[in-house]
Amino acid sequence: MARPAISDKDRERLIHAAQDAARQAYAPYSKYFVGAAVLTELGEVYTGCNVENSSYGLTICAERCAIFSAVAHAGADNVRLRAIAVVNGEDTACSPCGACRQVIYEFGPDAVVMFRAREGWKDSPITELLPEGFRFL
Repeated sequence: MARPAISDKDRERLIHAAQDAARQAYAPYSKYFVGAAVLTELGEVYTGCNVENSSYGLTICAERCAIFSAVAHAGADNVRLRAIAVVNGEDTACSPCGACRQVIYEFGPDAVVMFRAREGWKDSPITELLPEGFRFL
């Protein structure tokens, strides 16, 4: 069954929330400030930002930060993603990395991912960004 498109109101709400989150990012090394906002099927919005570390492998992306924040606040059983918006401080192309795509898929296999592509804003189903996403079950 096809899921309804994200409303203009929800789109604007998510993008603004992601922009606010990007201003909280901790990116002293890359200077690449990223924010994300997720919309759950329950209508809740949670945000996250990238947090870098001098041991770079310990860095967390904004998308995973937002999803993990949702889990921490609502409990994993209440986190089913409808959509996620991703932005950066430079307002340039910024799509989720592979690790984030897998986590988005885990919590929202039908989620819409909104991000700035080279040609402008793009809405993509996560299954387009991560075909054949991994499922343990």
